[in-house]
Amino acid sequence: MTSAVGAALALAEEVPVALVFNGITHAVMMASPNDLEDFALGFAFTEGLIENPSQLFGVDVIYQTKGIELQLEVAAQTEARLKQRRRSMAGRTGCGLCGADSLDQVKLALPQAPEVRIDIDAMHCAHAHMRALQPLKLQTGATHAAAWSDTQGQITLLREDVGRHNALDKLIGALLKASIEVQQGFICITSRASFEMVQKTVMAGVGMLTAVSAPTRLAVDMAEQHNLALAGLVRGNTFTAYSHSSRFMTFQPIAAQA
Repeated sequence: MTSAVGAALALAEEVPVALVFNGITHAVMMASPNDLEDFALGFAFTEGLIENPSQLFGVDVIYQTKGIELQLEVAAQTEARLKQRRRSMAGRTGCGLCGADSLDQVKLALPQAPEVRIDIDAMHCAHAHMRALQPLKLQTGATHAAAWSDTQGQITLLREDVGRHNALDKLIGALLKASIEVQQGFICITSRASFEMVQKTVMAGVGMLTAVSAPTRLAVDMAEQHNLALAGLVRGNTFTAYSHSSRFMTFQPIAAQA
């Protein structure tokens, strides 16, 4: 039996990235070494370590032989919160729980997500155009993406990473930096919707999460409890609404993106 061998793709970079808050190491994540300032801000926010972007005064990206160190300068109240929740996470790619000190750190106190309604065609339009906007995926075939779409299905921000959690943190950091009105759009992801992906989306104040793969039961339960509209298996012209299905609607045909 013979098999065809295609041209080799470039290999995705995967490096240890340490997040250090006011000199205190909080986490070491395996991540793609791009959009690291977005990653730092998004991670700090979705982990509940800062309450708003103004509490992050600056990020220094320090390249070292063994990896990268993100040195975050944060407000004093954030440092106190960090000391209470300190954990060491030498995790797998994009792992968000490895090394947590206690079960209390798994689920964060979450707000209620805003109510967002979208045209189903807009959701499919956004997902259909994601691949063309993922240069790392096209080069390596090994990365995930998280994208922000407006209610018309137009993607305005996209971030990539070898870890799905990291890609979402990078996107949320970019949304915070750009001061985008998150009640007027939704997030698309190229992975399954785990409970942590739902948790990060709700923490960001976003009202809808749409995923290429299916969610977990805990993710659906969390979405229901916190008012997040959640769709999975978004492929071609089909999808499954797992929570708040009435918010996925049919209006007028959406114009194709340029």
